[in-house]
Amino acid sequence: MKHLIIAIDGPAAAGKGTLARQLAETLELPYLDTGLLYRAVARRVLNAGGNPEIDGPEHAQQLLPEDLHRDDLRVPEVDRAASLVARDAEVRSALLERQRIFGRARGAVVDGRDIGTVVFPDAHAKFFITASPEVRAQRRYEQRHGSACADSNALAKEIAALNARDEQDASRATAPLRPAEDAVKIVTDHLDAASVLAKVCQILQERGLIRI
Repeated sequence: MKHLIIAIDGPAAAGKGTLARQLAETLELPYLDTGLLYRAVARRVLNAGGNPEIDGPEHAQQLLPEDLHRDDLRVPEVDRAASLVARDAEVRSALLERQRIFGRARGAVVDGRDIGTVVFPDAHAKFFITASPEVRAQRRYEQRHGSACADSNALAKEIAALNARDEQDASRATAPLRPAEDAVKIVTDHLDAASVLAKVCQILQERGLIRI
């Protein structure tokens, strides 16, 4: 498993981050959340009073390790700005080699939206994790507020925001969100995190990539 690379893609709040972290821990591999890179770039742009649609490249080039450890990267304004920043081909180019260097150093579990299609098209295994907008909206609300959403209007706003983000990510010209042709698609609507992890581990074992 020294240089094993596992790509995990999918839309927001589908469960890919939870899976990737747990899988990396189980396999004792480094973990990289590439979405955090774009969030960090977006936060830098916003803090500088810039425009996420045009000012991303400069901040992507200047990204520092400490930018990834801020406690204000997972808020709605950064969600929106990150999607805009991620549409910029220059931003994606600036971050691409950083991601590849990380993964190739010791192997890795890497999650994002273009890992299996662009960043590591030669990954040993690829998974596309998704769920219905309703389930994802409920999960996103719980992540932010610590409880289930009982307000239908609030939930509808979460669904609309997720759908808008999906449309932006899927329609961008550079590295659009889509499953790799050889990715295993897993719908997590009726699966908890442990079940998703078990399913992925079983697939990896059947392919002879891991032994647990």
